[in-house]
Amino acid sequence: MGVLGELEKEMEAGDFLNFLIDRFDLQALKYSGDTRKRILKVALCGGAGSSLAGDALKLGADAFVTADIRYHSFFDAPGSLMLVDIGHFESEKYSLEILYEIITKKFPKFAVRFSKINTNPVNYLPTWKK
Repeated sequence: MGVLGELEKEMEAGDFLNFLIDRFDLQALKYSGDTRKRILKVALCGGAGSSLAGDALKLGADAFVTADIRYHSFFDAPGSLMLVDIGHFESEKYSLEILYEIITKKFPKFAVRFSKINTNPVNYLPTWKK
């Protein structure tokens, strides 16, 4: 249901969060932990994967990236695991490209087209601190 991997090189958690913002084209994210923590091993589950946080911890992940993390789950997370909620739609939006590769490889004569319709029902209102 998820994946575990290592970054090319260890980075400070604050830089890792900015990396996620850039990589997933995020408007917002939620996280727990200290932004000075070092991140190397990352667990990722698209969609509502917060139930896998314990597995990510057991596998030695420094950070677990998923969506729909409940408020109290941030309290329950041990300090050794940074929880990062990037949003449900945002965590799954690149799945289409993976499915496209699988389908076209298995069925080369099958026409596959991407819809240009954005189905994310969530909008974000940026906030600015003075």
